[in-house]
Amino acid sequence: MNKVILNMVFASCLILSACGKKQPPQNNEIPVNLMKVKAQTVLYYDKYPSTTQALMQVNILPQVQGDVTGIFFKEGSHVKKGQKLYDIDSKIYKDNYDAAVANLKVSQGTLVQSQQDADRYEYLNKYKAVAKQLYDHAVITLDNSKNQVKSSEQAVKSAKTSLSYATIYAPFDGTIGFSNVKLGDVVSVNTTILNTISTDNPMAVDFIINEKQLPRFEKMLHNKKTIDSLFTIALPDNSIYPYVGKISVIDRAVDAQTGAIRIRLVFPNPKGDLRVGMSCLVRVHNQDEAPQMVIPNKAVVEQMGEYFVYMAKDTMVNNPAAKADSAKDKKKELIAIEKKVQVGQVIGGNIVIKSGISVGDRVVTDGVQTLHDGAPITTKNVVPPASGGKKGK
Repeated sequence: MNKVILNMVFASCLILSACGKKQPPQNNEIPVNLMKVKAQTVLYYDKYPSTTQALMQVNILPQVQGDVTGIFFKEGSHVKKGQKLYDIDSKIYKDNYDAAVANLKVSQGTLVQSQQDADRYEYLNKYKAVAKQLYDHAVITLDNSKNQVKSSEQAVKSAKTSLSYATIYAPFDGTIGFSNVKLGDVVSVNTTILNTISTDNPMAVDFIINEKQLPRFEKMLHNKKTIDSLFTIALPDNSIYPYVGKISVIDRAVDAQTGAIRIRLVFPNPKGDLRVGMSCLVRVHNQDEAPQMVIPNKAVVEQMGEYFVYMAKDTMVNNPAAKADSAKDKKKELIAIEKKVQVGQVIGGNIVIKSGISVGDRVVTDGVQTLHDGAPITTKNVVPPASGGKKGK
């Protein structure tokens, strides 16, 4: 019995001894990588979706009715101003013209006869040798003959114009599209669209900006000393178009509903690489030469359209390893502070920070996925570089 009691006392002592020992403090610090924010000069482009447009484009409509008797161009080719494009059956218009010319000759002959009669009656009337009424009728007949000649001349001009409309020529240099009619098709006046022709060199490129950016582009429009490579475009295959453009037109009004306004650039197109309706990406060269803050894109966290970074801040916290009567009961610790920032242009794997942090601040670049505001952090352990960025927490 005494042995059992002794064993129980011994076990109790062991338990009390174990409870009296202090457990080692747990390390809750999250390993991260930091970088010090620096200001540097950067080269980047503001990018805008855009569409190529012709500076001039018209639908070719017939001015006379008839069968298409000739097509004289290659579809999709470049045509010159005055080049023959279509023939419309001209027989009826040629007949009308010949008839008008014949009527003009008859009118001219009648005018000669009327003039002779008027001269004769004027001489006789001078000597009172003819009735006054006959003289007056001769003068009236002469005036009518003159007017008939004028009418016949206008009829000839009208018939000649109609005859000329039977042949259609290119109104300007440009690219012509697919023909909407074939040989033998009957076309109607100002109704049937034969084809469309558009200018191709130079070519316009239109894009939309927000009204807040309008003063910047107004300055570009009026500043004659802008850099040569201010405007470039990326083609649909992501290649860079080899020619640079110039700002040409700013639309007359801002869309009241969207706050947007259209800008037009003009690019040379000597090889015809640009076609109407192409989707491109306008690149506007950054002209701000002041150094800017640039950090890795992966350091930025996006939450519901807002952007944040984590800054490292030194702070003093209680030291659990120190004795109660120790003077060193505080220790320095790093904590992560969440900062809202305004982001700018993305440049490769980096991003420009407009505001929210300052040069010299230490920003967390790796390990942001596990952080929260006020979390203790450490740089003692190397964190593998993260591939993500701008992700929500």
